[in-house]
Amino acid sequence: MTATAAPSASAIRPNGSGAAAILATAIGSFAIAIFAIAADKSPFVKTLFVFYKPTGQLSGETTLAVLVWLTVWAILNWRWRRRTVAFSTINLIAFVLLGLSLLLTFPPLSELL
Repeated sequence: MTATAAPSASAIRPNGSGAAAILATAIGSFAIAIFAIAADKSPFVKTLFVFYKPTGQLSGETTLAVLVWLTVWAILNWRWRRRTVAFSTINLIAFVLLGLSLLLTFPPLSELL
């Protein structure tokens, strides 16, 4: 019977890049929900978000949400790429943001705001 040694601290690979991708995705999802509500509630914002007339404000909402997602991902990846972060905390925050995004895009709830 052979005993296996526990991995040393130097053998543990940093998980910061993966955590950055997960959190950035959740933030991008939350951003699209906020942009959708803003466009629905404000005629001025609605006209600002029309980047392509056939799709209306949806073109601006999604384009800006993708820009938020990519920007947050780049910043978090740059800051966390060599670090080991609390993955369970990142996942919890991500699930909360995804849940809020889903709720905020649900028409009966978004109309209450």
